[in-house]
Amino acid sequence: MIKSFRSIALLEGLSLIGLLFFAMPMKYIGGDDIYVKNIGMAHGILFILYIAFAFLIKNEQKWNFKTFAIVCLASIIPFGTFYIEKKHLQNT
Repeated sequence: MIKSFRSIALLEGLSLIGLLFFAMPMKYIGGDDIYVKNIGMAHGILFILYIAFAFLIKNEQKWNFKTFAIVCLASIIPFGTFYIEKKHLQNT
């Protein structure tokens, strides 16, 4: 299950970066919102999976509330899931 969470964390992080640094500029500068719709949908699904998997593995990883909160909050910060993967998931 931890390997799946690591994969989801990577994809969720990439989708957030794509949404913020590609799709949003294309919408507001280029006037084309199709990228926001497509990347936004993928990001939304990956975000839900990320949070769900975090709940599922928190006991397995023996995360206290503070660590679990940091893991969850990292999903809304650009590059945050990459930090979590390096800091909390690398040795698993």
